[in-house]
Amino acid sequence: MILKPAPDFELKTTGEKIFHLSEQLGKNIVIYFYPKDNTPGCTDESLQFRDLYTEFQNVNCIIVGISRDSIKSHENFKEKLLLPFDLLSDADESVCELYGVIKMKNMYGKQVRGIERSTFAIDTNGIIRKEWRGVKVPNHAEEVLSFIKELKR
Repeated sequence: MILKPAPDFELKTTGEKIFHLSEQLGKNIVIYFYPKDNTPGCTDESLQFRDLYTEFQNVNCIIVGISRDSIKSHENFKEKLLLPFDLLSDADESVCELYGVIKMKNMYGKQVRGIERSTFAIDTNGIIRKEWRGVKVPNHAEEVLSFIKELKR
């Protein structure tokens, strides 16, 4: 894979903050894009990252989740699942477009635009080191954590 700088962006987050990717240099960053709050796959994926959060912190890594849902929806989802990391709202799909995660998908036989479940591992210098696209949820967070641990070596 060709290493490339992660496209910089800023988005509103839970906790009434603004997340600037460029302000995170010096940390490893995991960005996971997911289709929708409170859906089974997105809930399972978020719970996996929650359950491994301390291990991610131990390797100087922050986690953020991004979907097109509103901040209000994210606040409820975060509270319900007790997520220790922020969720970012990309209602206008600008960051989804930057990272190329908006795809045409089949929903009940109809074509709809939606987020392809994708994760990006970004190193301390802001370089995308690995991309997972079309993510299957089982054991995904463990796989991402293993990769981040390898970056630390």
